[in-house]
Amino acid sequence: MSADLFAIGSSALRTFRAQMGAISENISNANTDGYSRRTVQIAEAPVANTEPLYVPRANFGGSVVNGVVRANDSYLDATSRLTGAALGNANARLRWQTDIETALSDDRLGVGASLSNMYGSIDRLAASPTDQSQRTNMIYSLQQAVSSFQKSSDALNTTLQGTFSAAQGDVSIVNNSMTELARINDNLLRAQKGTSSYAQLLDNRDAELSKITQRLNVDVSFAANDTAVLAYNGTTLVQGDTAGSVGVTQNANGTLAFSANGTATTAPANGSLGGLFSSATVARQRLDSLDTLAVQFANNMNTWHGQGLTDANVAGGALLTVGTTAASLTVAITNISQIAAKSSDGRLNGNLLNIGSVRGNGSVEQGWTALVAAHGNMLATTKSEQTAAQVRDDSAKGARDKVSGVDLDMEAADLLRVQQAYQAAAKVIQSARDVVDTILNLR
Repeated sequence: MSADLFAIGSSALRTFRAQMGAISENISNANTDGYSRRTVQIAEAPVANTEPLYVPRANFGGSVVNGVVRANDSYLDATSRLTGAALGNANARLRWQTDIETALSDDRLGVGASLSNMYGSIDRLAASPTDQSQRTNMIYSLQQAVSSFQKSSDALNTTLQGTFSAAQGDVSIVNNSMTELARINDNLLRAQKGTSSYAQLLDNRDAELSKITQRLNVDVSFAANDTAVLAYNGTTLVQGDTAGSVGVTQNANGTLAFSANGTATTAPANGSLGGLFSSATVARQRLDSLDTLAVQFANNMNTWHGQGLTDANVAGGALLTVGTTAASLTVAITNISQIAAKSSDGRLNGNLLNIGSVRGNGSVEQGWTALVAAHGNMLATTKSEQTAAQVRDDSAKGARDKVSGVDLDMEAADLLRVQQAYQAAAKVIQSARDVVDTILNLR
């Protein structure tokens, strides 16, 4: 019987020591991102005494450690990856669409304000068509309008370049994480299930999966020994210890193109890369609209000016030159004597009074207002989507943390319980020793 007690007590000490180790690890990693709470699974040992001459009335098996169990829920993990991808997408779109709004800014130096100032200067010149300062002011305001178009064009091109640079950064992170994931897969295939090192590998696996899915909408599945398998649009990116790669390039018009394992494929639909691709497309659309307005602005102003006469009774020349882009827009007139203020009937301000012909329905001003309003509405929608995505992601991570997270109060209570159980196991051994000593001291 004393041998049974020794076996039971010693096995209990081993199992409770393992439990205290797991609790200590939980406490030390309470604030570690991606850490999942560990518990030690204990079972009854089959036999505690192997002495051939001893036949007990009952088998007292003691206890053994079956393994380290990692607290997690695969459904909650998958949900968290999905909400993280949606949040990454919304954050990227919000960041770059805000930059586009800044590029289309309608402040006092923006296109809309500059156009209003230019038309105002023409109206003031119409009131005093021979005033040299008003003529100078008209040319200056025309230059300011051109500068506003060019500034918006430069800002939108900078946004296009920015989305490309950001996409390159995200692709680099995804490729590095896939390489690391393949290494973790290899270690998982070699590791023993139920050990602390195996649980740590699973934490590392999930951390890399989170990095990847926040940026790219890959399909995630699991194979032998919980190894991760990643695929994108039917192309396998990670399987076992083999990792592929993804890439991003910039098209001639500034939009982005995507490839998987060196082959062109569809653009990402989710994650921050999805947000970058859609933002680049929006920036290109806004730049195309701006270019169209710039060409219309030059044509309208040149047509209006060509209907008038200069002081020398010469038909007005081109006020502006333009190619096909807002960046190519320039002022063609530099001398105030070249302003065609007169109308064909000889009125000194007749043509200036006709400036209203380039305003109103279908005008550049209306086009600019529609462009700014359309993007403002899109940005407002994106802000709402980002707020909703943040709430969903917080909720998903909160639900996951309830299962996988560490509660220090609970760990403290468990630690106290296990310490007391450890002391009780020590008492069992002490009692067995006392029994043996008593028997040996019998005369």
